[in-house]
Amino acid sequence: MADIANRYPENVAGKFYVDNQCIDCDLCRETAPNNFKRNDDGGYSFVYKQPGSPEEEAQCKEAKEGCPVEAIGDNGDQG
Repeated sequence: MADIANRYPENVAGKFYVDNQCIDCDLCRETAPNNFKRNDDGGYSFVYKQPGSPEEEAQCKEAKEGCPVEAIGDNGDQG
């Protein structure tokens, strides 16, 4: 389960985030390409844009549910 205390600093503020358990499997970037990007230097994904539509919200939830190491959280800062 993702831990807000271990979220990557590149994550934009908001509901979804990626923490340091990410194994760079690419699933979230494939599932929600409008919301997740890769940190090429660190080899992990992060949320660069919070969902702006119901479709993006659904894609982020699907990415969270599909994450093999549960590195995506959805209880982050709502602001």
